[in-house]
Amino acid sequence: MITTLYADKNGEIFDAPGCQAVARCGRDYLALRPEDLIPLPEGAELMFLPGRDALRMKGGVPQKLKGRLAVAAMLPVGYTRTLLPAYEQQANAPLLPLYGYTAAALFHDEIYVAAVKTADNAKWHPYRYNTPDLKKRVFRVKRDVPDNRLVEHLANCSLTWHCCTAQNLFYRRWEAGIPVSPVCNANCLGCISLQPSECCPAPQSRITFTPSPAEIAAIGVYHLSHAPDPIISFGQGCEGEPSLAAETIAAGITTIRKKSARGQININTNAGFTQGIKTIVDAGLNSMRVSIISAIPATYDAYYRAVYSLDDVKRSIFYAKRRGVYVSLNMLLFPGLNDRAEEQAAWLEFLQETVVDMIQLRNLNYDPDAFLQAMPSGSRAGGVKAFIETISDRLPAIKLGSFTEKN
Repeated sequence: MITTLYADKNGEIFDAPGCQAVARCGRDYLALRPEDLIPLPEGAELMFLPGRDALRMKGGVPQKLKGRLAVAAMLPVGYTRTLLPAYEQQANAPLLPLYGYTAAALFHDEIYVAAVKTADNAKWHPYRYNTPDLKKRVFRVKRDVPDNRLVEHLANCSLTWHCCTAQNLFYRRWEAGIPVSPVCNANCLGCISLQPSECCPAPQSRITFTPSPAEIAAIGVYHLSHAPDPIISFGQGCEGEPSLAAETIAAGITTIRKKSARGQININTNAGFTQGIKTIVDAGLNSMRVSIISAIPATYDAYYRAVYSLDDVKRSIFYAKRRGVYVSLNMLLFPGLNDRAEEQAAWLEFLQETVVDMIQLRNLNYDPDAFLQAMPSGSRAGGVKAFIETISDRLPAIKLGSFTEKN
């Protein structure tokens, strides 16, 4: 039997012998099967869900384990969840923090999760970050790039919020983030840098200033000159929409490329401000990763709540592709949404039309019930595994993974 996990009031986690574990796909409950599961990956974490009772499946019906709190897993990057944790929400249960909650259970006396591995996360494994010498490394970069507000901001992101992309600047390796924009043209449900006071707190603070082109260039040249496989990325979790600072970014890129042809310049963007994207592309952008949750306008609008449209996003992608930019989609994945029949059909049409190079799969970090309540209703989902397999089979030229790559 695949056995239910639960937590007591102190947060200590146990298994419930004889209780068949349950999971969810959207709002549908199902008993977990061996084929749904993989061993808990290294770097994953378990947490209990406050105000939510654990469930077991009995006679095909989910039943509450009263007084036992539901448990979920948080996956490391490179793993895509396929099923949600199952629970019964108590009255006045709090909104859950912004994590990607994944079904977990006990199987063969080990903890397993409902997920698939979608990328090798060697560069992003937790053991490579937050090392004992990080403060010393931060001090070195502050000395090497003095009087730079961005360095100070990224130092705080590294030491306070433990942002891996920020830390890479100080480790002098791989992909390093350069945040630029304190404002945004969307109001995403799952924004990780700005949430309304009645919601759950954002897991990090947003940048409060717009850096100068000189500050951007100083960091860009420094990182591209020193790092192996170097990438600098505009559009980080601690900012709004980078294309709204297009002139500043473009000026920074121009200065960087005058001093170094090495490495890759990337932007993570919602791509809704097409004129800004054009300006940045024309300055010498190499790759663009576009955040997207759905290829259906009504679903897209319900999540992003933006001042632009999905057609604007398409226009930005078309422009970037025509100018040789490597375009990825940062596909926000939620079991029970993307894998609906109508969503899958829209995705296939969108992908065939835009001819993007890659899909980077991302687990959507949001309270599952609050998310589903905000989304349009739809047909029953066919499963995340089947959804991924369909895209791979129908569009084999599109690479599936989890990370921005050096192209």
